[in-house]
Amino acid sequence: MSAEATALSRRVAAPVVQPQSGSRFASRVWSACWPKLAAVGMALAIWQAVYLSGWRPPWVLPSPATTFSSLSQILQTSQFWQSLGTTMQRAVIGFLLAVLIGSVIGIAVSRVRVLRLAVGSMITGLQTMPSIAWFPLAILVFGLSEQAILFVVVLGAAPSAANGIISGIDHIPPQQLRLGRTLGARGWALYRNFVIPSAMPAVLTGLKQGWAFAWRSLMAGELLVTLGHYALGQQLSQARDVSDAPGLISYMIIILVIGMGVDSLFNAADLRLRQRRGLVER
Repeated sequence: MSAEATALSRRVAAPVVQPQSGSRFASRVWSACWPKLAAVGMALAIWQAVYLSGWRPPWVLPSPATTFSSLSQILQTSQFWQSLGTTMQRAVIGFLLAVLIGSVIGIAVSRVRVLRLAVGSMITGLQTMPSIAWFPLAILVFGLSEQAILFVVVLGAAPSAANGIISGIDHIPPQQLRLGRTLGARGWALYRNFVIPSAMPAVLTGLKQGWAFAWRSLMAGELLVTLGHYALGQQLSQARDVSDAPGLISYMIIILVIGMGVDSLFNAADLRLRQRRGLVER
């Protein structure tokens, strides 16, 4: 065997050294984080430039440094954590109720043709209706109460959940349903083993949109309906009333970060679902 062939055989036989799992994980985290960090840095740079331009006085538009100093102080108060707990409790309860109601409506509409003809377009109409438009009715019916806020949150999120289920079921190939029935799946077994897994991508999209509507509705409700206990929307309104611009922007940042955090959870669930279906490389 020649020297060139021997060297080639050694290179082929040499074990391929895989990168360490820790480095791969760090690389993936960095790849996911650096665009967000760059966007935040760009936003802060624009904010600082507008502040330095003198477009608005500092008591109207504070600098990023002043705002983040106020944010740091807010995070250290018990009042903030009480407000966060109240708001998140309302958000979770309202969203879960909306998912339950939307799921029942979505399954019923997708199965019963008469219901689809009767209320199918109405569901989309409710989804596009601004949540703030429901508050006069909610306050008239329930008064200034938790029920009024919950009513609007559910109405804001339930149509999105229902539309997600309807869209997901509509796009299931008929051959797949026939296969399930051929295998003996009927009723709940057909839904559990064939319908729900096939419709899950659209359902997840509907839930993501539903959360966005629920969160917006909740913030509008807490700005309009002031109750005895603290909430993030109420703190935002109070900061506006006393012209506390740093505190107002701080609470806006907190609300934005919470919304982005929940959106990241939905994105992670969507990525996991696509990976399980072989649509994304692991």
